[in-house]
Amino acid sequence: MYMAWKEMKKNKAKFLIVGTVVLLVSLLTFIISGLASGLSQDNVSLIKNMPEGTFYMSEDADETYTQSHIDKQKRDEFIKREESFAFSLQMGALKTQSANQQGVAFLTSTETSLFNRVQSGEVILDHSLKEEGIKIGDQLSSPQFQGTFEVVDFVNNQRFNHSPVAFINQKDFHSLFRTTEFQLIYSAEPKDSIGGLKAFSKNEFLSTIPSYQAEQMTLNMIIWFLIVISGMLFAIFFYMMNVQKIGMYGILKALGIRTGDLFKMMWSQMGLITCAALTVSAIISQIFQVFAPDTMPYHLPLTTTVQLSVVFFVVGFLGSTLSGFQIKKIEPLQAIQQGES
Repeated sequence: MYMAWKEMKKNKAKFLIVGTVVLLVSLLTFIISGLASGLSQDNVSLIKNMPEGTFYMSEDADETYTQSHIDKQKRDEFIKREESFAFSLQMGALKTQSANQQGVAFLTSTETSLFNRVQSGEVILDHSLKEEGIKIGDQLSSPQFQGTFEVVDFVNNQRFNHSPVAFINQKDFHSLFRTTEFQLIYSAEPKDSIGGLKAFSKNEFLSTIPSYQAEQMTLNMIIWFLIVISGMLFAIFFYMMNVQKIGMYGILKALGIRTGDLFKMMWSQMGLITCAALTVSAIISQIFQVFAPDTMPYHLPLTTTVQLSVVFFVVGFLGSTLSGFQIKKIEPLQAIQQGES
């Protein structure tokens, strides 16, 4: 450790450059991860907030909830079970009295403890619509609906397809979309084989939502690409450093220093650089979360930051280790002669 620190002090510029690059790459990764998590919450927080359970849709729906139709008999069989209910989701719009139109995801369900009960002519909205000036008691209309909806309450973090959820009564939903069938069934019980229905876990159901799957796949691919870049960065940096220090390693081996000790010196340098860079980038990414504008869907839990830091550390360790295999091949006399030439 002492030798590692002494060399870092001697070559401050080289180690500062690689530390800065690692800091920038890790900071970018943290921020993109925060955006991925924030977009996920903004897209499907309605589903994510449900307890772990099983979602059912009709087999002929081709894993597309909008094409699913649950017949009344199967629906009635399920809702008799404990913590099971049927629900439907459709995109639409609500107009305020000042003619401002807001896109919403209309939801109706059979009776359940997960959602507040809504009477006919009433609507419960996601709290994000408060920022649009909507308040309790307002009368809202919809282009597809004859009457009006009275806002009776707001709920937190209930969004779907990047739109606030509007909970309405079954009768009003049927009037809006001219259907009496429900699209989906949720059950807290484990998967069950039901004829005509296909079962999905929560994660499996989320993967059937096209916007969610494409969005998360793209962002996660960028995150892992950046992590791989950081590993390559360490491998290239330490490889170049080791090439420059072949003569020094030869002398150290001639003096009886073991190859394992040289690896430990390299790992110590990698550890100090990585820890310093990750600490700074983690602090900046958490501060960014506080000052990020409300319109930006950014959410970076501390657990995610820690997990990504561990991944960065492991990748850095692997990258530096791969570059250090040349140390093992160094013959003291040959290395000294090469260093002198």
